[in-house]
Amino acid sequence: MRFGILGPLRVGGGEATITAGRDRAVLAMLLLRAGRVVPPDELVDAVWEERPPATARAQLQICVSRLRQRLGRLGLPPETIITDPVGYGIRVQPADLDAEVFARGVEAARAAVAAGRSAEARRHYRSALALWRGPALSGIASRSVRRRAQALDEQRLTALEECVDVELRLRQAADLVDELTESVEAHPLRERLRGQLMLALSSVGRQADALAVYREGRRIYAEELGIEPGAALQELHQRVLAGDLALSAPEERSFTPVRALPRAISDFTGRQETVARLVKEIEEDDARIQLIDGMAGSGKTTLAVHVATALGGRYPDAHLFIDLHGHSDREPVPPAAALAGLLRQLGVPGERIPADTDERAALWRSELSGRRAIVVLDNAASAAQVAPLLPNGRDCLTMITSRRRLTGLDGGKPCSLAVLDPEEAVELLGRVVGADRVAAEPEAAAEVARRCGHLPLAIRLAGARLAHRPRWRVRDLADRLVTGRDALTELSAGERSVGQAFALSYAQLGPASQRMFRLLALHPGAFFDNRVAAALADLPLPDAQDLLDGLVDAHLADEPEPGRFRFHDLVRDFARHRLAEPDAAVERPAAVKRLLDFHLQAGAELARLVDRSASAAALPLSPVARPDLIEVCRSQGLDWLDENRTTLVALVRLAEEEGQLRYCWQLARACWSHWFAGGHLDELIEAHTIGLRAAERLGDDDAVATMHNYLASGYHRLARYREALTSMETALRLRERLGDPIARAGTHKNAAIVCAIGGDMTSALSHLDRALVLLRAAGHGRGTVALFTNKAAILLMAGRAEEALLVSRRQLALSRDVGTLHDVANGIGHVGMARARLGHAGVAVRRLEVALRWKRRLGNHYGVGELLNELGAIERSLGRPEAAAARHRAALVEMTEVGDRIGQCASRNLLARAMRDQGDVASALDLHRRVLTDVTRFGARYEQARALDGIARCLRDTDLAAARSHWTRALALFRQVESPDGEEVVRLLAELG
Repeated sequence: MRFGILGPLRVGGGEATITAGRDRAVLAMLLLRAGRVVPPDELVDAVWEERPPATARAQLQICVSRLRQRLGRLGLPPETIITDPVGYGIRVQPADLDAEVFARGVEAARAAVAAGRSAEARRHYRSALALWRGPALSGIASRSVRRRAQALDEQRLTALEECVDVELRLRQAADLVDELTESVEAHPLRERLRGQLMLALSSVGRQADALAVYREGRRIYAEELGIEPGAALQELHQRVLAGDLALSAPEERSFTPVRALPRAISDFTGRQETVARLVKEIEEDDARIQLIDGMAGSGKTTLAVHVATALGGRYPDAHLFIDLHGHSDREPVPPAAALAGLLRQLGVPGERIPADTDERAALWRSELSGRRAIVVLDNAASAAQVAPLLPNGRDCLTMITSRRRLTGLDGGKPCSLAVLDPEEAVELLGRVVGADRVAAEPEAAAEVARRCGHLPLAIRLAGARLAHRPRWRVRDLADRLVTGRDALTELSAGERSVGQAFALSYAQLGPASQRMFRLLALHPGAFFDNRVAAALADLPLPDAQDLLDGLVDAHLADEPEPGRFRFHDLVRDFARHRLAEPDAAVERPAAVKRLLDFHLQAGAELARLVDRSASAAALPLSPVARPDLIEVCRSQGLDWLDENRTTLVALVRLAEEEGQLRYCWQLARACWSHWFAGGHLDELIEAHTIGLRAAERLGDDDAVATMHNYLASGYHRLARYREALTSMETALRLRERLGDPIARAGTHKNAAIVCAIGGDMTSALSHLDRALVLLRAAGHGRGTVALFTNKAAILLMAGRAEEALLVSRRQLALSRDVGTLHDVANGIGHVGMARARLGHAGVAVRRLEVALRWKRRLGNHYGVGELLNELGAIERSLGRPEAAAARHRAALVEMTEVGDRIGQCASRNLLARAMRDQGDVASALDLHRRVLTDVTRFGARYEQARALDGIARCLRDTDLAAARSHWTRALALFRQVESPDGEEVVRLLAELG
């Protein structure tokens, strides 16, 4: 149901989704008169009562507009709220509004009463009454709403009274006493309810209590109304006095204690918090129905029996237990058979047990009336199976275990069992195997527990194997679990096995759910969502979500966060076994292809937010089977790439394992920009290494060149220059042979950066010149923008600030036509850097701050770090070393985030300079020396020279010889990389003489 007014206002399945008071009042009035038009004056009265403002009509329109928007976000069509010339209305189907469902249920019950079908009538009444969650529209103070809501409350009381009449005829008085007592206390002036309570009490032998109910009613009527009880109630009072309504007084009943619980496990381990919470709820909160659910092997029955045994003293009359076989190799026990079994446990002779299920349930509740009993209903299949078995008495505790979430049981307190904590799992292993053996090999024991997924059943079975093999070490078992065929084969003992337990849960699924379960085993990530499920199974998103919800309810999947699902490790192994079966294995190739297609399309689409060259047009993509899924991912933006970062690498590995080689390099290429911009360099290199291997096996030289090109970017960021240069040279040779001018230009452009970082400015600029010729011949404006960006950066590195300024301005002009925000931010940043190098500090800072804001918004960590360092250098030149140090520290954070090792070293060198200017020479010297160690290992000659220069400046006042030595080495390196910084070193050496 989409709307609920039988209690607090509920919309879209959750309470308080409409929070504004006026909006709630308007929606309540529309729902109270669903299907009809409500005049604006009535709505104004409901909202403002006697004091409406002059703008009430306009504000009412705003309320309606907000409601339409809110309902739209909940998935309801905008035409749900209609506008009519005479007012507003709400269009709902009968099944969408709980009040309509209630009214239809009561009508069906009355029809069944008229036909003499009492049991059917009771079911209809109870289903209708179960829809109520409290007084109608409670929490809305509007007098107009309250007046109409009270009419609904009256309908509920009337239906309850009619239902009680039926149940009294069905001899269910014992079940009604508590409910009627509460109802009479809430509505003391309703004579019919009071009379029904008297009847129920008398029927179970409590005449004294029935008479007390009458006396209390007579007092209330006299004091509040000044009248005597009605004739019907007075006649009932006389019948109670005569004793013709009594059955048997509970005082006269004697019980023989019943003890039918299984023996509690002596080595019960862990779950201390869960046990404590359950006991507290039962003892203090009077929680009479406990629902314990969890995956196969999680210890549900063990926990229920342990708690029931611990609380046995509070329930001395009966401890009952029945296995309902909801998940076993037998058919689930029908309610009628379960009732018969429970009644026999109580000692009821077979000849006294009725044949009719409803009559058995009535006898069951009657037998439990007055008893303090624990009832454990183990291994339930569904809420429908256990509902007839629930006692009504306040002195009974019912504990229900199931592998499914039993969401349809009112009044039940849910408790979902997770696996054990690692420490608890090792402790359980020690209790099964022997504490000394486990304590002697703690690491191996932890490995066994981990390989068992910390699942109690798996740990017990593994421990049983070890306990029966005294010559085995714990490490021997751990090695078998690691290197054996699979854990499910190892985790068995006798006729018990983890795989068998999972198989019983799997067998309870429908065919569509079983297929979804099997196919999800293909997904290599730790988590999956409904889009992955829909792609794998080729289903609409809502259908996939329904199947996922079913797997969660069956505890074959877990939902640790809303919308994010996962398999337990052993459950995943079981799903892979099912997928490997001959009938299912035929689905595998197509499902793998759908999975890869979905992620390739989504990755390529979303990578455009980082780099246009990663667009779908850059890859020969197949048409995606479900474009609706791509649209949902697009709405998530870069968050989708962040969430799936490691999964995408795992999918590249899966594609190689499955022989889908084209996807290996295409997935890597599609996601490169996100990995590179985010600094996820390990993922970048692994994916492109696999992609390179696949491209080589395919004999696709274009793909091989592409992989080398982007591998070089990762190597470059990690300061692995030799590998970066090797990859770029290979890519260039292939591009020259293939002849594609645009691809050749792109490779030359990237090769220029590698050469520049290595200190070879001449080669870097030569590569850019060749790339520019190719791009201009092809008329490729977008590529020219990117080339100008790189050329400006290299010119700045070479100290040619005026040329860099000119190139950056050309780049900005071209970006207005064919560029992106990334290009504009780069151009503005380079203009600021060039102006700073030319001594125009004020103008430079303004440009750099603008570029910084854009790069932060675009998530370009490297660019942010680069600009922060530039701003820090300006602060230092203006004599503000504290501000400079703060900028460089922030830059270091960004460079560390992106994983750029040379960027980190540059930030540390600059930070050391600022620290020296602050007077902390010792710290600056230490930091420069640390940088020198790192960059020497990387082979980064420019930062090596800057570190040597910094060390010399720190030593100048204390050790002239050492300073001279370091400056001499720095000068040689500055000259090698063609840096103008060498001129300053020449001047400083001259000053030393």
